[in-house]
Amino acid sequence: MRWYLQVLRKYAVFAGRAGRQEYWWFFLFNLVFSLALGLVEIVTGWFGAGIGLLSALYSLAMCVPSLAVTVRRLHDTGRSGWWVLVGLIPLLGVVVLLVFMVRDGAPGENQYGPNPQATA
Repeated sequence: MRWYLQVLRKYAVFAGRAGRQEYWWFFLFNLVFSLALGLVEIVTGWFGAGIGLLSALYSLAMCVPSLAVTVRRLHDTGRSGWWVLVGLIPLLGVVVLLVFMVRDGAPGENQYGPNPQATA
């Protein structure tokens, strides 16, 4: 939970690096919260037209921190944040981003800052 809250504290921070732990724990909690909200909306009958109001608001609120942690994760692997745009390529782009997110970060300091594993 601390990784999720850490990403939220850095709501719109696109500078620096995010380690695998920070990225994947945020991803996991974000997924769990989204599924829980969807379940609540289905059970209560608030779900309509493909998405519920709670899910839509949560997704909107998480858009910037999700993008920011993804950019910081790319920085950790030594890539520019602009690589996030490769995700716009259908199927192939998502696979490429997944490979980038799974790989270990660059050891030591890089042009984006110190290694987050060394400071954790």
